[in-house]
Amino acid sequence: MNITASAIEFNNFELMFEIKYAKVFANQGKGMIICELLTDYIPIDDFKEVFSEISKIVENGKYEKFIFDKRSLRAFHQPSMEWYFLNWKNKMLELGLHKHRKILPDEKWFEKMVMIAKEQIMKNNPDNIIHLLDIKYCNSIEEAILV
Repeated sequence: MNITASAIEFNNFELMFEIKYAKVFANQGKGMIICELLTDYIPIDDFKEVFSEISKIVENGKYEKFIFDKRSLRAFHQPSMEWYFLNWKNKMLELGLHKHRKILPDEKWFEKMVMIAKEQIMKNNPDNIIHLLDIKYCNSIEEAILV
């Protein structure tokens, strides 16, 4: 069993669904959802499908923290990030999901692309909700659960 699986099991997360691109776990008692990406790239329609399913989980429970494990990614897709940032996060905030923990791939270029894209999204969308969210970058599932 790997460290991520141990942290998920130790903290009593339940596997909600698993598809080609992602595994999603939830612990309603702790108010947390974990999305672990499984591939190096996700086409935008499949990305939206994963997050549509996560939305259903959030709608049917009381969740405040979302942990997004993107360590498997090797490609950065700007349109997916924009949709996630501007559409999905807005809807989730309305449902009480306001803590976001992100685990990025180890590649520094990926982190730089995320920061550049985030800056551009904020510049182009000054009415965004970023100031209402608690966003932190973490190095592991264990850390993301704790902070």
